[in-house]
Amino acid sequence: MQKHALGLLISIIAVSFASIFILSCQAPPLSIAFYRLFFTTLLLVPIILLRKKTRDELRSLPKTTILIMIVIGLILAAHFALWISSLKMTSVASSVILVTAHPILVAPVSFYFLKEKLSWVNALGIAISLSGVGVLVIGNYGFGAFGLDTIEGNILAMLGGLAAGLYILGGRTLRKKVSTVTYAFMVYAVGTITLFLICLALAAPVSNLATSDYAIILLMAVVSGIFGHTLYNWSLGYIRASIMSVALLGEPVGSSLLAYAIPWIHQEPSVYTIIGGGIILMGIYLTTRTMKEPEILENV
Repeated sequence: MQKHALGLLISIIAVSFASIFILSCQAPPLSIAFYRLFFTTLLLVPIILLRKKTRDELRSLPKTTILIMIVIGLILAAHFALWISSLKMTSVASSVILVTAHPILVAPVSFYFLKEKLSWVNALGIAISLSGVGVLVIGNYGFGAFGLDTIEGNILAMLGGLAAGLYILGGRTLRKKVSTVTYAFMVYAVGTITLFLICLALAAPVSNLATSDYAIILLMAVVSGIFGHTLYNWSLGYIRASIMSVALLGEPVGSSLLAYAIPWIHQEPSVYTIIGGGIILMGIYLTTRTMKEPEILENV
């Protein structure tokens, strides 16, 4: 259990650096999203080549499982496209808090479609989180700002959070029977192809980026991709889902502190972001506190 908890801690710290890497790049958001998943996928290729067990599993995947993975990959692509775009339009604190608020969006969906238990504590958590979103957005921008570009980044972050929630929901069933590497490789690969096509359709560059941008995105793929999301997926096979959900609250805290401390970013969150963010995090905790946890069988 100790090594799994350490893995979870490392994954949260690693993911917290993602927003810093993104803001350190000059490339357009969609280009960053594409190369992040592309490099992360490439980093998994050597593992697949060296592990016959993983290659056999990939070849034996049922068509239904592959189809579900394709859908999850599409959702993951949407998450990265929306969230990374939001970081270019709003503060790190607001963006990461809102994109991490997916439990308040997922809980009602899980209750209605997956028949997962939703207690009054969960419902209270959803209500508290929504009030926190109101404080964060209205406090920072005012009632008259809706529809203006000033809150476009926050809207993209919330949509990115919704996509993240759907991504987690979609992976619950598959992670009971598909190993970490196989699942991650398939989903990342689909997401990469999807983002490539989106870049082409929206004329976002997929070549001739600055050398420094390639280096930063590759570092992000290693740190936030492999040691972040992929290690998090591995930890999920051993640690209770409720603990995992609460642990995710460390990401907005870590990202906000890093954004404030790093000189070339130095984003100081407003009082409304701090208060609203605190309310949202409290609501997320209550939303996930007593939710029924899915059983996951991990075969690495």
